[in-house]
Amino acid sequence: MTKILIVEDELELAKILRAYLEKAGFTVTMATRGDAGLQAWEHETPDLVLLDLNLPGLDGLDVARSIRRKSETPLIMVTARAEEADRLIGLELGADDYIVKPFSPREVVARVRAVLR
Repeated sequence: MTKILIVEDELELAKILRAYLEKAGFTVTMATRGDAGLQAWEHETPDLVLLDLNLPGLDGLDVARSIRRKSETPLIMVTARAEEADRLIGLELGADDYIVKPFSPREVVARVRAVLR
């Protein structure tokens, strides 16, 4: 079964995403802090990470850098940072996609499937 790690500090949003992803057949793990997300990534070895950028503990960009130093695990950044500069930084760090809040959870599921193809 395909494992998705959601690293998102907005717990209600993370729960909604988890529900949609589980309904689509994915196994989901969640973390609400960047440092906890990085630890979860190391222990769970997910097939894809949905990563917020504005996180307590460790910024999402730092989490992405750490993951990219060790792995090609697909990353989709899910963030309120909508500026072009933020999107470019995220994509240059190795994100496979960049989704700006607010968004449709169904669109996130579709983008997860597309990245995993």
